[in-house]
Amino acid sequence: MSAKIVNLRTERKRRERATKSEEAAENRVRHGRTKAERRHDEARRDTAERAHEGHRIETDKPNKE
Repeated sequence: MSAKIVNLRTERKRRERATKSEEAAENRVRHGRTKAERRHDEARRDTAERAHEGHRIETDKPNKE
């Protein structure tokens, strides 16, 4: 009966890589947004900002009170 020889350092590194990969996948799901979603939000922000600025009342003469 022969046992399989395992390099412990290699196995430890493999296990750490797998753990980091799983954590990265979870973070992508939790925090990730697609480029289309980011562009959509940016467009909505720009539209709202322009609408807000469009309602600004500007006078030609400064108030002398």
